[in-house]
Amino acid sequence: MNNLDMKNNSNIETVVKFLKLKFPNAFDDETDNNLINFDILKSELAGHIRNNIKEKYELFWPGKKNIIFNSEQSTTNTLLPQIDKSVQYDETKNVYIEGDNFEVLKILQESYLEKVKCIYIDPPYNTGNDFIYKDNFGKDRISELIDSGQIDDVGNRLVSNNNSNGRFHSDWLSMMYPRLKLARNLLTKDGMIFISIDENEYVNLKKICDEIFGEACYIATFVWQKRTGGGFSNSILSINHEYILLYSKSSAIKLIDIVKDDQDVKKIYNFQDDKSLYKRRDLRKSGTADRRVDRPTLYYEIIAPDGSKIVPKKANGEDGRWTYSKETFLREKDSNNIDFVKQNDNTWKVYYKERYYEDKDRTQKHETLLTNLVSNTQGSKEIEILFGDKNYFSFPKPTKLLKYLIKMATSQNDIVLDFFAGSSSTADAVMQLNAEDNFKRQFILVQIPELLSEDSEGYKNGYKTICDIGQERIRRAGKKIKEETNADIDYGFRVYKVDSSNMKDVFYKPSDITQLNILDMASNIKEDRTAEDLLTQVMLDLGLTLDLKIEEKNIMNNNVYFVENNALIACFDDNINIDIIDEICKYNPLKVVFKDISFKSDKDKINLEERVKKLSPETEISIL
Repeated sequence: MNNLDMKNNSNIETVVKFLKLKFPNAFDDETDNNLINFDILKSELAGHIRNNIKEKYELFWPGKKNIIFNSEQSTTNTLLPQIDKSVQYDETKNVYIEGDNFEVLKILQESYLEKVKCIYIDPPYNTGNDFIYKDNFGKDRISELIDSGQIDDVGNRLVSNNNSNGRFHSDWLSMMYPRLKLARNLLTKDGMIFISIDENEYVNLKKICDEIFGEACYIATFVWQKRTGGGFSNSILSINHEYILLYSKSSAIKLIDIVKDDQDVKKIYNFQDDKSLYKRRDLRKSGTADRRVDRPTLYYEIIAPDGSKIVPKKANGEDGRWTYSKETFLREKDSNNIDFVKQNDNTWKVYYKERYYEDKDRTQKHETLLTNLVSNTQGSKEIEILFGDKNYFSFPKPTKLLKYLIKMATSQNDIVLDFFAGSSSTADAVMQLNAEDNFKRQFILVQIPELLSEDSEGYKNGYKTICDIGQERIRRAGKKIKEETNADIDYGFRVYKVDSSNMKDVFYKPSDITQLNILDMASNIKEDRTAEDLLTQVMLDLGLTLDLKIEEKNIMNNNVYFVENNALIACFDDNINIDIIDEICKYNPLKVVFKDISFKSDKDKINLEERVKKLSPETEISIL
């Protein structure tokens, strides 16, 4: 029988456990058996240590060491389900989490380790006018509890980072580095992350991504034309573009090529004869080795329809060459695969026909210059359409852009994560894509519940936080997509919020409890927490994902939860009839969880363990 620790272990703790198993003599039991004696460890690994390490190129800023250390620390915070805000809570596999994304990424480390195929984020660009997350790693216990909802009593979780701040770039880097470091752990081995950014922090972002993901895992930088004509400008130029960095978990990844639809095909193959659609390709060779001297045999005269002679000439007047040999040209001409087109100066141009057939490869590679995707004003129009001409966000990303990125990285059943969710464009894009190709992509969105100012349009229309608007956008977008397509996809989402642990401090720090408050500790679970709250924390503690199917059944007058049929069965009632275990064992569960105080005596708990061993020997029992 196991006692759940009800906290999310850090990667460092996992490494320490491994080292302790392999090199127990490197841990000093007389002080703290989790502290490593590096002198002993170095002697054990003597043949595998590089000495005289030379300095190497790296990006350094004040506070970097501290944020790397703290990014690996565990958290006791958990997620609480918000069923009243959710849509199709019992069936959906999509997730929306209200909370500081740093805490959320820590909480998800075990359950979603190497399970996310695609991450897209649109973080603060550090323009001098926006907000960044201000992580305070020195929080005491009281302020930790105040922050459990991820905003304090005056909403000061996000802080303005103006360019008069002496740590302007350092503060932004300290925000981004630990989040990207944790996010990398969640990516599948062939997973990818897209990060939108502009000139303000592009250079620094690329440097920390090279460090976190590795330079070999840098795939490309997309340049997106976000507007045409005038727009935001510096003192000299109008800035009409942004960047999107693409990194992968491994350098061995494959992007999903674009498949052209019929309308796109007809735009490219815009001529037709009695054989098929075709496009014209200049018969004169262009590019490298395009001179007569390069291939003399491919320079010859062609007779035009009016009897005039045509020879290949480059734009500078130099003799060029044809693509086809003379024999091939004559054969293709006889097969009606050559076009002659008279120019305005009465000269002739010769083309060969590149034909389109139904079985022709209709794929094309992705390009890094994104000029044919909609501008960011389209993102605002999408919000206005959903909310009746009301726009609650400044330049939200258009779904067409996000669909383009997500589609090249994902396929059936893949998980898409956005931990700077904002306007929830990512969720909208995922649902649109699923409706188009009938895939079952899932989304996980994370957004801090930033309070809206009372003079904002959103607040005046009844919304209190960014999360309120983002969740409503998903509801309305789902309804719109269903009305337009009638697609059989997942339109729901489960809402969770970050909060402090369901367990009282006695669970983690029994030494802090005195005789005066011992009576208040009859239960180690906080009085205001529900069975659904406990179930969610147990799932996370056991490394189960939040998209699993949950059913509630009544067995012997007790409420029993079934997660993914029999992956986990849990009962958190205060008084449990010990005979209930016989019924539960009929389902052969992988794991069973009860509260410690649910049993009348230690004798019942011992009896419980013995009966499970007999009736369902593969079942693992855990106690809160």
